[in-house]
Amino acid sequence: MDTLQERADKIASEGIFLGGTRERFEIAGRTLLAVLLREGLYPNSKVLDIGCGCLRGGYWLIHFLDKNCYFGIEPNKKMLDAGIKHLLEPGLIAEKNPRFDNNSDFSFAIFKEKFDFLVAFSIWTHASKPQIQTMLDGFAETTDKNGKFITTYYPTTLFKPDYKGANWIGPGNPADPYGRAHHCFGWIKTECEKRGLVAQEIHEKAYQYWIQTWLRISHTAD
Repeated sequence: MDTLQERADKIASEGIFLGGTRERFEIAGRTLLAVLLREGLYPNSKVLDIGCGCLRGGYWLIHFLDKNCYFGIEPNKKMLDAGIKHLLEPGLIAEKNPRFDNNSDFSFAIFKEKFDFLVAFSIWTHASKPQIQTMLDGFAETTDKNGKFITTYYPTTLFKPDYKGANWIGPGNPADPYGRAHHCFGWIKTECEKRGLVAQEIHEKAYQYWIQTWLRISHTAD
C-alpha cells in the first residue's frame, strides 16, 4: 500500500488543496493528534473536526478514536471525497463509522450529538469574526462543562491588523495575498466571556505548528 504521503500526492495531483503545503501534510496531521492527546483525548472521546478538508488531521483521529466518535464538517465535498477515497484504507469507514456533513454554515447541531472536543485546525486563520462567533455559539450549545474547543489563529501585530471583513478569506484575497485572517486575542476573549467561556493561548513548545497560535476554549478555567 502507498505511504500516507504518496496518497496525499494523489489528491494534490487532482488539483485538490491539501490544507497546507505538501511538505507539511503528514506532520500537520500528527501535530493535531498530539495536541489533542495532551489536552485529554481518549479513544471514546467524541470529536467534531470543523473544516476537516481532505482529512489531513481526520486520518489520524479516525484511526485513534473508537467507532462512532469522529465527526467532520467540510463544505468542499470534492475535497472531502478525495480524502475518503485516497487516504482511508479499505474497510476503515465500516470499522469506525465516521460521520460527515457538507454544510457551510458551521452548523454543529446537524449531528444531534454532544461533543467532548471541537477542533478547528487552520480554520480561524481564514475565518471572519461572524463565522468565529457562530462557531463559539455552536461550541456552547453542543458540549457540556468539560468540553474543549481547540483551534489555531493568527494574532494581530503592528503590520497585521485585525481582520474586519465579513467573509471567509482565502489565498489571493486583496486583504491578504496569503489568505490569512488575523484576530485580536482581546476580541476573542471578550466573545468567549459573553458566552460563559474562557479562552487561553497555548504557548508550549510541544504545540508549536508553523506560525499559528493554539487556543484552548473551555467552559471554565483550568
